Amino acid sequence: MPVVTAPSAVDTLGPAAARRAALAAQGFADPLPTGPVTRRHLVRTLHRIRLLQLDSVNVAVRAHYMPLFSRLGTYEPALVDDAAWAHSGRKPRLLVEYWAHEASLLPVEDWPLVRSGAKREGWWRHYGSLVDRHPGLVGDVLAAVKELGPVGAGTLEAALGGPARPRPPGASWWERSDVKRICEYLFGIGVLTTGTRRHFQRLYDLPERVLPPHVLAAPALSEEEAARALIRRSASALAVATEPDLRDYYRLGPTRSRRAVAELVEAGELEPVQVRGWRHLAYRVPGARVPRRVTGRALLAPFDPLIWARDRTERLFGFRYRIEIYVPEPKREYGYYVFPFLLDGELVARVDLKADRKAGVLRVPGAFAESGVEVPRVAAELAGALREMAGWLELDGVVVGERGDLAAPLTTALP
Repeated sequence: MPVVTAPSAVDTLGPAAARRAALAAQGFADPLPTGPVTRRHLVRTLHRIRLLQLDSVNVAVRAHYMPLFSRLGTYEPALVDDAAWAHSGRKPRLLVEYWAHEASLLPVEDWPLVRSGAKREGWWRHYGSLVDRHPGLVGDVLAAVKELGPVGAGTLEAALGGPARPRPPGASWWERSDVKRICEYLFGIGVLTTGTRRHFQRLYDLPERVLPPHVLAAPALSEEEAARALIRRSASALAVATEPDLRDYYRLGPTRSRRAVAELVEAGELEPVQVRGWRHLAYRVPGARVPRRVTGRALLAPFDPLIWARDRTERLFGFRYRIEIYVPEPKREYGYYVFPFLLDGELVARVDLKADRKAGVLRVPGAFAESGVEVPRVAAELAGALREMAGWLELDGVVVGERGDLAAPLTTALP
């Protein structure tokens, strides 16, 4: 296997230049649209970030909607819904669901890459023993999906004669019916995909009824070719990244990733660079843009691709970030669903957010400034960003709680 070793002389980047390059690659160095956000803006943003991570938490806003708002400003969420879960001659489907970084929406053209075998098998492989025990159930599920799809697991279970009962109180996500497990297994191996969603419930369908014909007819790629293509996409989205960073974007295995990186370096498609303060060698696409400065502001969801790799976030921004959803409330440092705040290329604050739709307000239970920031300016800019987010979510205002050193200045900055 090719092994990448640092050449005798490689370019050295300062951490600020690496940070600006990463922000530019993710679309944060571009001006906001001057008019309505259209499908063209969506396509351009997806070309940069490649993935929209899905997550079931809806305390503020669904994870897959927020990255576009962070980069483009106010837009209609139906733009994503139509691209992901609908198809017409005028607006063909642009996105498909699969396990990419985590559960994600990705361009339909990338389906052959993630289904090539280049990625590691995921958790669904553990359901293989269920398939072995009940081989007839796979055929029954596929026949029912063909007849009823797009269809949810509960409807399938009822159609196949099983008990259609809700989860018992306290049951974990993993306590599923055999039909649901088979559906998830078939989704994981690409035999089923998501036809659409209803109230965020996945409705399964056959790939041949979801994916465009040109995608289904695309020539098969070897695992090695697909791994190189996925690393190219990672490198384009990240700008400056270590091999583990590149690997993590699509969750490739380490051996496959190292080989792909080495082959791309040998082919001149990646170049090694040293970032001062980084322990590991980094890589960049030749000619990657490094703007002289990055301006503007954005609230970032916990699953935004700029920050979803927590170690990388700390290296780039000096910002230690952990999501505390699964931390007992008394032990949370910052809050349940915390959004970092990006201002002029730096992560300067973080806010715990909750969309209280019943009261019609965006609640900020806690607001915290990073050390050394200009608090009055951060509070004023954050107040503006929160008002914009509340308006996008069709909420009437912003209500700030008492937790955090930024809470009082933020309250003052809000009208």
